[in-house]
Amino acid sequence: MKKKLSKILAPVLVFLAVLIYYVVINIPSRPDHNPEIDPTPGTVTPAAAPVALSDLMEIPALTTSGRIVQHGAFVTSYNTETLIPDWVAYELTAEETGGTNTREGIEFRMDPDLRGCTQAMREDYSGSGWTKGHLIPAADAAFSDKTMAETFYFTNICPQDETLNAGDWQYLEKKVRQWANRYGSVWVVTGPIVGENRYGTIGDRDVVVPDSFYKALLIRKKNGSYSAIAFIMDNDDERYYLRDCYLSVNELESLTGFDFFPALDDTIEEKVENTVRLSDWGIRK
Repeated sequence: MKKKLSKILAPVLVFLAVLIYYVVINIPSRPDHNPEIDPTPGTVTPAAAPVALSDLMEIPALTTSGRIVQHGAFVTSYNTETLIPDWVAYELTAEETGGTNTREGIEFRMDPDLRGCTQAMREDYSGSGWTKGHLIPAADAAFSDKTMAETFYFTNICPQDETLNAGDWQYLEKKVRQWANRYGSVWVVTGPIVGENRYGTIGDRDVVVPDSFYKALLIRKKNGSYSAIAFIMDNDDERYYLRDCYLSVNELESLTGFDFFPALDDTIEEKVENTVRLSDWGIRK
């Protein structure tokens, strides 16, 4: 009887021994396990909190007048009265300047993130004599199909003179990419200045045609110091050389009413925004 019982118990004891080995002996298979750091089994580790827009260097001081929309490559403050953005802000890195996606097949359309809000439409521009001018150029978001397509939303578009759009404004956009490559990144805020609204509106929705356009730019140099510059070009077919249309960021703030780069430390913001070092931007007078 004892011999028979031992035959029955033997495989059970072997099974228990193997189970104990894997459950107890193999627990240290996670050498980095630290009960003070690792979460208790069954608990959910909260995701890191997203960065607040106001903490991003490129975002102007937020106001209640614009509808803020964040896309993959840019943030826009869209004015539902003028039906053009107040500003578009983004950081352009050296890596992002090498995007190879093309704009082939992409159409201008309303921003799906502002459904229910009045927006400009393609029909407003049709036959108006004004082109659909990007604020963040498609080339700055060519690192993915999605980000490039988002630049064709009307929350990134203004009526722009054709000569300016394809000429000096485009040249400035190319210079921004060069500065991003030189310094590793550049923070950009760009938008329209309605001014006296000397060109009126277009389309059935009365899309406002800006008097001019601006860019405010900020870079951080290798020594850790910052440098800023701004540009304004009128919305016409005149020539605009960078040496003739630059100004300080403080001067641009006085013209637009926006507070640019408020995330800069207050101890350096005033000096940086009140000074233009042309040598940092490769501009000769």
